[in-house]
Amino acid sequence: MQETFLRAVGSISRYNGSCKLSVWLCQIAKHVLYQELRKKKRAEMVGLADYLPDDSSEDGETSVLNQENKIELYQAIHHLPELEREVILYRITGELSFREIGAILGKSENWSRTVFYRAKQKIKKELKAHE
Repeated sequence: MQETFLRAVGSISRYNGSCKLSVWLCQIAKHVLYQELRKKKRAEMVGLADYLPDDSSEDGETSVLNQENKIELYQAIHHLPELEREVILYRITGELSFREIGAILGKSENWSRTVFYRAKQKIKKELKAHE
């Protein structure tokens, strides 16, 4: 709610009175909600990082298991076609946005988002097959 009113105050000069003020505020709130949902979805899409363990507190056995998980993940990535592999690596190691990835590869943001999703599904399938 705070974000809605902050944005409303910032853009009050663009309010032209063609609708009720409450309707205008609801539209701003809707856009804020959609933006938050997109952020959460992006965070979930980078879920491949879950396969990469946190190295902060490890004993010997855990360290070996984590190293095996990393190797399996990178082997699965290695088996992808070149463009899919690039998109995955730019996203999870370079932490680039889909727009940046698309610009690097000369493609659109939606293309890089779609390729990432499909490649991620392939990797998950391959990792489950090794379990």
